[in-house]
Amino acid sequence: MRLRDGKFLFRPEAGRFNAETFFQFLLVFRQASSNPQRRVVVISDNARYHKAVAHRAWREEHAAEFALDFLPPYSPELNPIERVWKLTRRLCLHNRYFNALEDVVTAVEEQFNKWTDASETLRRLCAIT
Repeated sequence: MRLRDGKFLFRPEAGRFNAETFFQFLLVFRQASSNPQRRVVVISDNARYHKAVAHRAWREEHAAEFALDFLPPYSPELNPIERVWKLTRRLCLHNRYFNALEDVVTAVEEQFNKWTDASETLRRLCAIT
């Protein structure tokens, strides 16, 4: 999610999320958020795949214009995506019955698609104040 305008970028993964799929996401995210006048800083937790050796060289090579900023360990209260998940659950999952996991995924993706255009709600929710 871009803080300047609240635009939300997500990419569903069919298989397992790991260092390789995270690296592919980073490439897509960098392309979507690049701005020659600004450095992009991505707030990330300390999941192993976020710090993987598989993409360390690429991260170091692009650190001047695109960097990961890691949160302190065990600090979900500082992670903006936790607020997004809380809002997502409230808007599309609470008090609903789902027959299958695929129905849950569909409901979440529909909500995420609503946020792919700029969202002031998300911008305020994730802003560091």
